[in-house]
Amino acid sequence: MSIIVNLDVVLAKRKMTLTELSEKIGLSLNNLSILKTGKARAIRFSTLEKICDVLECQPGDILEYRVTKQKEVVSKF
Repeated sequence: MSIIVNLDVVLAKRKMTLTELSEKIGLSLNNLSILKTGKARAIRFSTLEKICDVLECQPGDILEYRVTKQKEVVSKF
């Protein structure tokens, strides 16, 4: 996956637990955990806005795009 979620890094910098963030933004701990581990397939802008508001950060602090190299496929004909 080329979208990297750095929520754990931002939480550590703010000395906040996932449980505390969950309580402050009103999102279940389970859903935040899915996001933190990078298993989420999508995030609502409203959720991202709440997270950024509480953590006093920018969306780019939480989400990062990394270019991944694709392997070349060589045909053997």
